[in-house]
Amino acid sequence: MRLYRTKIPAIAKSVIESLDANGSIEVLAENKAEAEKDLVSIMEEYLRRDYQLRDQVKESMAAGGISYDQYGKFRSRMAEEWNHPTGDGVAKYLARQFIENFMISNFVEEVYAEDGVLWRRTLDLILAHDVDENALREEAKAAIKNINEGTVDYEIALQRSLRDVKKRRGLI
Repeated sequence: MRLYRTKIPAIAKSVIESLDANGSIEVLAENKAEAEKDLVSIMEEYLRRDYQLRDQVKESMAAGGISYDQYGKFRSRMAEEWNHPTGDGVAKYLARQFIENFMISNFVEEVYAEDGVLWRRTLDLILAHDVDENALREEAKAAIKNINEGTVDYEIALQRSLRDVKKRRGLI
């Protein structure tokens, strides 16, 4: 899962509203906005750390003279060292963080669901906001069929097209 900054408020609202509506947690109406802000803070902290990791990976690769085609492997290794979740682990990490927050938050009156049930429900709500990266990439590729694949021009055009697709979908 990739977490987009523009999706953060919707995820927080969905989690609080849905869990409150199905009786997993109790949040008073006047505290819902604050409970959502707590979840927003958790997600923004994750993104801050993710950007910090990305910058550190780039600096380390440049200092070590490592080629950019090794970025994914290098990032994965460094993320593991930092104990920073990536890929499918992001949603699971956020679900655990949300549940820990529910237990200590002044804005969540009561938690009624068992941990396992609450975790599955929270995870499902987070994953409902997941973006199909492959579909974005295919849509971007379809827009640049006139350029030969495998060239520098193709890669540049693909990145521009991908950025345009994400803008149209409200992801950036």
